[in-house]
Amino acid sequence: MFRVPFVKKEDCISCGMCVENRPAVFRFDADNKAEAYDPNGADEASIQSIIDSCPVSCIYWEEKG
Repeated sequence: MFRVPFVKKEDCISCGMCVENRPAVFRFDADNKAEAYDPNGADEASIQSIIDSCPVSCIYWEEKG
């Protein structure tokens, strides 16, 4: 099992914090909501710092495989 970052888009306020600080992992979709498009774009500690900093707590870890 491994985990990947996931953005609950309906809670995203499009502040851009995650996109600005970890652009190799997060980007805006067509609706200007954040999405995690490359979970390998940063190490887990860096992604965790973004999860911890999200002002609406809409980013979290999702278990895979």
